[in-house]
Amino acid sequence: MSKMLRYYYDLLSQPSRALYIFLEKTKIPYERCLVNLGKAEHLTDEFKAINRFQKVPCIVDKDLHLAESVAIIRYLAREYKFPDHWYPADSRKRARVDEYLEWQHHNTRATGATYFQYLWLRPKLMGSKVDPKRAEQFKTQLETCLDFIEQEYLGTGSKFLVGDEISVADLLAACEIEQPKMAGFDPCAGRPNLTAWMDRVRKATNPYYDEAHKLVYKIIPEDVPKPKL
Repeated sequence: MSKMLRYYYDLLSQPSRALYIFLEKTKIPYERCLVNLGKAEHLTDEFKAINRFQKVPCIVDKDLHLAESVAIIRYLAREYKFPDHWYPADSRKRARVDEYLEWQHHNTRATGATYFQYLWLRPKLMGSKVDPKRAEQFKTQLETCLDFIEQEYLGTGSKFLVGDEISVADLLAACEIEQPKMAGFDPCAGRPNLTAWMDRVRKATNPYYDEAHKLVYKIIPEDVPKPKL
């Protein structure tokens, strides 16, 4: 068995992409272990032995099996060395990063994933029909969340969500906001702060950002703006 950190992921998963970019940027040694969600490899008995929740992303570090992206990030911060700006040691700076990490579960992640799943994933996988009223409801919830980020997080003049240096908060947020693009939604429309911030996150983490989003970019409809590769 490999002694190197093993990372189980599928780049169609938002937090999988965020952790992929993070691991590449920080140069933490790891072994890539692709789990194909489309083929339901996460539901096999073999994968259940790796992660009892049967979801990605997750890691195996020696005898530790750990799921949940935020828990993984906090573990890596304790066990590995990487530039401080990603997850600051300073208590107050870290508190601000943690504030976003906790907030995003019921906001950026919940609203973006719900919109994507209802309008794109479920119709594609299960052939379900889209109710225009429910679709509009999910769209309104997503737009309310994005407007909050536009005004409260990015309307302060800082370059990133928490200050002028990129952090794990930016990675998790950007990868979530990319997701509904595949369902034909443009999160940047009418949001200049968010547009500029997304570009900064991409430039600060390339080529890994584009590598992580290669499949996403292929799926995004032509009428939704996408970066030029």
